[in-house]
Formats: sequence, C-alpha cells, structure tokens
Amino acid sequence: MKRLIPYLVLIMALAVIGKALRPPKAGDFDLSSFNRLPVLEGGRVKPLDTVARTSLLIIRGKQQVWIPEENPPPPSGIAKVLDVFGFKMPSGRMVTADRWLADVLFKPEAADTYPVFAVTNPELLGMLGWPQADKRYCTYNELRPHLAKIEEERQLTNEVDSKERTAFQSAIVNLFNSLILYQQLKNSVHEEGTADFGKEIHEYAQIVAAAAAAKQPGATPLPNDQMNRLKTIVARYERQAGFARLSMAVPPAGSKIDDWATTGSALMRVPGPEAITASLDAYADLGDAFRAGDAAKFLKVSREYAGWVAVEHPEWNVRTGFEMRFNQMQPFYVGMELYIGAFLLAIGSWLFLPKELRRAAFMVLVIAFAVHTFGLISRMWLQGRPPVTNLYSSAILVGWGAVFIAMFLEWFFRYGVALATAGLVGFVTLIIAHHLGTSGDTMEMMQAVLDHNIWLATHVVVITLGYSAMFLAGVLAVAYVILGLFTRMLTKEVAKILTGMVYGVVCFGTLFSFVGTVLGGIWGDQSWGRFWGWDPKENGALLIVIWCAIILHARWGGFIRQRGLMAMAIFGNAITAFSWFGVNMLGVGLHSYGFMEKAFPWLIGFVISQVVLILLAQIPLEKWRSFAKA
Repeated sequence: MKRLIPYLVLIMALAVIGKALRPPKAGDFDLSSFNRLPVLEGGRVKPLDTVARTSLLIIRGKQQVWIPEENPPPPSGIAKVLDVFGFKMPSGRMVTADRWLADVLFKPEAADTYPVFAVTNPELLGMLGWPQADKRYCTYNELRPHLAKIEEERQLTNEVDSKERTAFQSAIVNLFNSLILYQQLKNSVHEEGTADFGKEIHEYAQIVAAAAAAKQPGATPLPNDQMNRLKTIVARYERQAGFARLSMAVPPAGSKIDDWATTGSALMRVPGPEAITASLDAYADLGDAFRAGDAAKFLKVSREYAGWVAVEHPEWNVRTGFEMRFNQMQPFYVGMELYIGAFLLAIGSWLFLPKELRRAAFMVLVIAFAVHTFGLISRMWLQGRPPVTNLYSSAILVGWGAVFIAMFLEWFFRYGVALATAGLVGFVTLIIAHHLGTSGDTMEMMQAVLDHNIWLATHVVVITLGYSAMFLAGVLAVAYVILGLFTRMLTKEVAKILTGMVYGVVCFGTLFSFVGTVLGGIWGDQSWGRFWGWDPKENGALLIVIWCAIILHARWGGFIRQRGLMAMAIFGNAITAFSWFGVNMLGVGLHSYGFMEKAFPWLIGFVISQVVLILLAQIPLEKWRSFAKA
C-alpha cells in the first residue's frame, strides 16, 4: 500500500491540472467566442478576456464580482445550522469578469449596479458620507452623486508629489483612476446613452454618402435637418474616439497595429453604407442581442465575427485564442497550488513514510515545474520577448531558476531539504508575482529603457538568475537554522551536505550576478552613453557581487565556518531583495520605473525577519536541539 502513495498523489496533481484545463461553464450567455475577440489596448492586441480580467483586477482587486442578494431567503440546511452558531452564509451570485465586461459594454445600466469599486480608506469613506467601518465595495450608482467631489479632490492631489501623498490622497487617486477606466470602457463600443447603435451607423453612413454627392457640381444641397443630424452624430463620434478605452475596429488584412481604430474614429472615415466594416456591424449586432437577452443570436454573431477575424488576421486570431486559454488555465496559480503541495509532502516525509512521501513530493514538484515552465514560455511567445520584461515576470523567472537549481540538488543528495526549499521558493515567488500582477496587464508595452531584446535576453535574464541563486542559498541557510534549532534532523552529515549546497549555490550566484552586472554596464553604455553611473539599481547589483565575494573570501580564509556561512547567506536574502525591489522604491534614477508604494512595508518586514534569523543562528550550539544532549 505504501508503494501506491506516490502514484495516488501523482493522480491528484494531474487532476488539479485537468480541472484548470476544463473550459468554464457557460451561463445564460455563452461568451467563449466573445472572449477571444481581439481589441487594441495599451499598444497591444489582446482578447476581450484579458481586458475583462485586468480591468476588473484594477478596479476591484479581484477577477470576479460578488453580487449580494438584496432579500435573501431564510437559511436552510447547513446554512441554518451555522446561523445558530453565529456564522452567516453569504447569499448572492458570482459574476465572472467576462460577463461583467459584456454588461459594461452593452448594458451599462446593469453594470452600474455591481459593487466593484473598492473604497476602504476611512477618511475617504467619511468624505462620501458612509460609515467608516462597513463599506468596502460600492457601485457606480452609489458614487455618481460624488463624482464632482472626487474629481475636485483629485485635482488638489495632483499638486502633491506621489511619494509625499497621504493614505487619503492615494485612495482618491486610485478611486478616480478606477472611475475613469470604467467610464472609458463604457464608451468603447459607442458613446454611453446611444439607443440603437446599428440603426444609427447605417443612417449616418447614408447621410455621409448623401453629403458627398451634394458637393458634386449641379447637385442639390443636403437638407438642413440632415446636415444638423450629421453634425450631431460626428460630434458624438469625436467625443467617443477621444475617450474610448479600446480600439475595437479591426483593420483590413495586411494592415499594421497602428491601423487599429476606435469605433468613433473608424466611423468618421466611412464614406458610405457599403464601407461599414465587419467590426462595427458585429459590435452593433452583439449589443442588440445582449440587451434583448437573445443568447443564441449573441453566440452566432460572435462566432461569425471571430471567423472573419481568423480569415483576415490569422496571426492575431491565433494569439488571442491562445491567450484566452492561457488566462483560463492560470498556470501560475496552478503552479502555486502544486508547489505548496510538494512543500507539505516534503515536510511530511521528515515525520513519517520518508521514502514514499519524498518520492511523491518530487513527482509533484516536477509537475509544478513543468506547469511553471509552460507559463513562462507561453508569456514569451505571446509577447515575442525574452522572459523578463517587468517586475512581475522577474518574479516568475526568479522562482523558476531557484526551483530548477534546487531540483538538481535534490536529485544528487536526496535528503528532502532541497525538495522542501524548492516548493517553498516556487510558491512564494509566484505569490509575489500574483500581487505584482494586480496593477493590470502584465504583458503591457515595454518601458523605453527595456525595449532591446538582445539585452533583455542577456543582462536581465542572467542577473535575474543570479537573484534566483542568492535566494535559494538564503532559504537553504534558513532551513539549516530552523532544522538545527527546533529538530533533531540536522545531523553532522546533513549539516555538511547543506553547507556544500549553500556554498555551491553562492558560487553560482556570484558568477551570474557578476556577468549580469557587466552586461548591464555594456547596455548602459549603448543606451545612455556611459558604462557606469552609480544609479541605485546599478549599486544594488554591485552590492550582491560584493557580498558574494565577501562570503567566498571569508570561507576561503577560514574566517567563517558552517554557521557563519549560513548567517551570511541569510543576509544575502536582504541584500538581494533590496537590489531586486528596494532600489525601485526609491523613485530616483534611470531604473525607477517599477516604483511600488504598497510593497515597502513588506520589504522592511522581510529584512527584519532575516535579521532575526541571523540572530537565532548565533545561539550557542549546545542550545540547538539537533546538538543538545538527549
């Protein structure tokens, strides 16, 4: 029976992947074809599924909307039992991001009733006249009476530097930006309040054709009522073109990305009814079907339009279809689940069934790494870029590199320590990436300083792998301290093996950090005309190289032994975290494009935790449980 445990665990891990691969259940509207329709946003062609997820993530912080039931029925069954003990089961329904976007585009009066705007700052809640403790998500209709006041406060906040803003001012800016994003989405198909878009655009095209004919010599002038109607509609299209979030009019075959247009811009170039593009007709028909509740027609139109896009632009169609499936699978979220599973199994192997559980943990880790690798390669293909283009993708590569190295260590030594470390590092780095991804599209357009594929593929990747090695060495050192202080597992043999692991990984980290820093200097020379400028990011990279050199020289010179090596490796975590994140938070220098105010307390907390671990490592060995007399 024990021999079957690894295979049972393997089946469970594959079941997790299988669940992620299953297409989502369709509600009253099948949005599968609608989700893959391409649009241009932020300089990138992406499916509507991505727009929905990233927009809702920016506004609400989640990719779903919970709609509480106004008059819930009395609790029954298990809910009734829980109610007796004071636990109330929520009553309502969950709205997915794609359904929310469909409502925003085609039925904004319904979307205006969804509680999607996160308002948590007490001072902001007080300004809006709400109790400061019982309001978190509110609807657009609730905010509508306060729009002028919010905009006024936003104007005042504009005069304050972003790094000097109070919590209230930051909350005002975030809420204002969310409201603007929401309003831009509502006006992406047509200006809000348009009654019958399909009928209007064909009427408009006929008037345009008539106006063109009226300019011919000897032709009858266009009647005043039609001319006034034309001016009114054109004014609306001009407003919509300037305010729309999405460019939804797909250009003809053979066009470039710059040829995409908002529906308003596309309509202002229409010479007559015969020139109305498939995009305009499709979105007009989709809106009519959605508002009428005609799910069959909605699906038919979205499929026909998706088919047209596939013929006209197969390159965009393939990418948007794959990106939609990539979003639905969420490989990095699945990877997190598998990594934490591998970690728990490795920990369990230290307590009982060591051989079976360690084997099961390694199987799960290999599957998690494969999912992680699939996600990494998928992002590279979708972006057409090397793996690191922003802080989000750097977290993904840092975790990937650390797990890759740890898997080799476990393959050779098979003590379960590297296995547990790999699961923990993989999980934590993907958690970091998850929180970095809440700011919107993680495959956005590149910062100008990063827009060089050759250096993205060399300097950035190499130095990021240096981060991976330093974090892995630090976590292995943490395992040494924890196992030695609180368990009897740190035998002399295990301690020797862990010391060899940490030393070897630090050597690897030294090489990659040094080479990556030199390559960065060459990039700086080509981009900015100087090899080195003492920029904070450059200084951070240099700190890692110097600290690695100090560790190695201290070890070679006999100044440190096992515990000293571990303490210095743990402090390497703090230095690497500062180089990776901290210098971006300073908001100065040529590398300040990744500033994140919310991450600063977490960075400080992490550094403090590493200092505490270093102090624990200084406790006399006779106080360590592994070395105490039985």
